[in-house]
Amino acid sequence: MGEIVVFSGAAHPAFATEICDILGTPLSPSQRLRFSNDCLQVQLRANCRQRDVYVVQPLVPPVQENLVELLLMLDAARGASAAQVTAVIPHYAYARSDKKDAGRISIAARLVADLIATAGANRVLTMALHAPQVHGFFSVPVDHLTAITQLAEHFADRDLADTVVVSPDLGNAKAATQFARLLGLPVAAGNKQRMTDDKVVIDSIVGDVDGKNAIILDDEIATGGSVVELLDRLRERNVGRMSLACTHGLFTGAALERLAAQPELEEIVTTDTVPLPSDAVPPKLTVCSVAPLFADAISRIHLGESVSSMFARVGGPG
Repeated sequence: MGEIVVFSGAAHPAFATEICDILGTPLSPSQRLRFSNDCLQVQLRANCRQRDVYVVQPLVPPVQENLVELLLMLDAARGASAAQVTAVIPHYAYARSDKKDAGRISIAARLVADLIATAGANRVLTMALHAPQVHGFFSVPVDHLTAITQLAEHFADRDLADTVVVSPDLGNAKAATQFARLLGLPVAAGNKQRMTDDKVVIDSIVGDVDGKNAIILDDEIATGGSVVELLDRLRERNVGRMSLACTHGLFTGAALERLAAQPELEEIVTTDTVPLPSDAVPPKLTVCSVAPLFADAISRIHLGESVSSMFARVGGPG
């Protein structure tokens, strides 16, 4: 592992530090400067020549700021003669902009993928892309991890009799099915229509949920609007205890407070792909670390071993 060099952007240095602790390699220093004209400059403060370089930076708010910093770091590593440069992006924010669903708009997920490759990334390591087609937008290899097993293990030792896994929409039904299979549970999904960025309508639920308990599974929670709407529909179907699990807990604005105030929602389970809000965290929230997954993937990439074999149980991305 001596030839691995890991740098972190400003978005989530604690996550990068945990990865390095697991790998047994130090987090290499970098310096970020802002000029008087608001432009950024990043300097990598460790030798990259003929090294296997990993730059850890989730695209979280402020997304544009963190994206530019990532691009500068990738370019710096390439210019420093790194043997291979991997962009480690635990959360790829632009994955939601995966199609042209209105006139004269950009497919931003593809554009940002092009920027990352152009900046110098030879490979991308990410987790739970919002839409599977985004994987194909990259012109460089992508190792696409999933946290389904880690989230399922959180519930595995419980009494799950009369419990159903519920996806807020049909688009996430495949991941919900994988999650449900690991727990031996049935699955249901909401019929969701997005009206605006923070407003959705779920007019029905496909599947048998009447009188059961529910584990709601989503890939990403930002405002919490979809979950609150789904909770309303589940109450109408006399669902009892409810838990919420997601990979990317962005929890923008008052989302955490809004979700914690839902009386039937017993717990919220997420991962550490993004940093938690700096204000008070409700006792209902549990964070499962996926740093060991990323460390394992980095080790496998460095040694030329299979990454997809990490997810043989779930048949998920890799």
